Amino acid sequence: MERLHHTIIPESNKWDLIIIGGGATGLGTALDSASRGFKTLLVEQSDFAKGTSSRSTKLVHGGVRYLAQGDIGLVRHALKERGLLQQNANHLVNKEEFIIPCYDWFSVTKYLVGLTLYDWLSGKFSFGKSKFFSAKETLKIMPGIKAKGLKGSIRYFDGKFDDARLAINIAQTAIENGATLLNYTKVTNLIKDADGKISGIETEDMLTGKKNSFNGKVVINATGVFVDEILHMNNPHSKKMVRPSQGVHIVLEKSFLNSESALMIPKTSDGRVLFAVPWHNHLLVGTTDTPLDEHSLEPRALKQEVDFIMNTASTYFNKPPLESDILSVFSGLRPLAAPTSGDGNSTKEISRDHKLIVSAKGLITITGGKWTTYRRMAEETVDLAISHTGLETKACVTQNLKIHGSTEQKTESHLNIYGSDQSKIEDLMEAQPELKALLHPKYPYTEAEVVWSARHEMAETVEDILSRRLRILFIDAHVAKEMSPKVAYLLAKELNADKMWENHQIEIFNKLADGYIYNSNRTIKQPELAN
Repeated sequence: MERLHHTIIPESNKWDLIIIGGGATGLGTALDSASRGFKTLLVEQSDFAKGTSSRSTKLVHGGVRYLAQGDIGLVRHALKERGLLQQNANHLVNKEEFIIPCYDWFSVTKYLVGLTLYDWLSGKFSFGKSKFFSAKETLKIMPGIKAKGLKGSIRYFDGKFDDARLAINIAQTAIENGATLLNYTKVTNLIKDADGKISGIETEDMLTGKKNSFNGKVVINATGVFVDEILHMNNPHSKKMVRPSQGVHIVLEKSFLNSESALMIPKTSDGRVLFAVPWHNHLLVGTTDTPLDEHSLEPRALKQEVDFIMNTASTYFNKPPLESDILSVFSGLRPLAAPTSGDGNSTKEISRDHKLIVSAKGLITITGGKWTTYRRMAEETVDLAISHTGLETKACVTQNLKIHGSTEQKTESHLNIYGSDQSKIEDLMEAQPELKALLHPKYPYTEAEVVWSARHEMAETVEDILSRRLRILFIDAHVAKEMSPKVAYLLAKELNADKMWENHQIEIFNKLADGYIYNSNRTIKQPELAN
């Protein structure tokens, strides 16, 4: 695939669909639209999946919690999408065994009955049957779980994935189907025709400052927690659609549970769900659910959120984690549909399902939802765009459309996350043996992956590489900082950038990475709001 650089502007300026937002929903919509044959443009103000879509709990799931709330329809749809996602992106989506430890017999019965229903709802897309394990069997599966009072556990299956990697692969698939994607391209205004219909967007290149305008038959606002900014461009008095909710995760050494299985804590002290999931040979623990009135591209964890995760984990782990054990801490903002009545302070009361509305003539807004259902949300969005604009009716084809990289072949190499691109990266290393060098002695990532990401995965900055292509910032923030000089050097060489750019990139990244290193003695403030 030819490398797509953010400064490449297409010759034609007449589009069927213009999509604002390069997260899961926007990318999915671009893929759906392009694969139906529509002329499709997507613009993203930063890197693809920079926001919420790279900061999930890494689960492809039907939502056990939603089942407990009685939302059978949402769970059924999500379980079908879970199956389709594994089918179409099997290099990234894997079946994961989850263990729910039970410390009383009532819990054993309750969760076994509920998860048997969960299995049944998945139908032909089932990942496996739920089962009861004795205390002895549970401790064999998960040696790090607290043994005192343990009656046994319930095993069930769900999916696990790498969110940012999937976003990049969906972007590549959209391009292969004819879409044009521009990263680091911020929308500064909406264009209206004489009748007041939205007919396009004005943009600014965030790396060069160059301004452009694009005309389209319909504009899709898929900007997550930023949807209200776009709506205000159309109507400064429009009501808020989104109330952000912050979810925080911490990353620990995998040894804390010493298991390939994931832990699911079904009811925490505040009635929520917490997961501890093996991910990239580490343990990802989260998440929280904190309503916020502000949002930014780099939200920061609050001390009370980290304390909540640590205290809950300590209740279930044999070895309680210490603050010094936290390798990285990151936060994401969920774009939950805002409540229409009451104070809305509890995010339990805010809709987890998506909302799709015609915000104005020529402007469609999609918000809410979750990674698992991105494909279905995209299908509904394009269907609405067709009916709203009078575009030719064309059927959705994404149910069986393979995502870039999808392959049946699995290897033990860490490169298997690239799927079918793994062999191309290995060919690159054979052609240039110096690129086999490791970026850091503690991790398997190579210089070849930096070069590959710059040439074929639209990476423009050190942050793009270390945060969303290699994920090391989310896994081990200290090591990410140690890697940054080498990554900056390689990237500068690929992008024909000078030494000043290289040094500036290191400085910017290291300042960013400091926010992922947990220090309870430092007051962690939210950064300034994005414009």
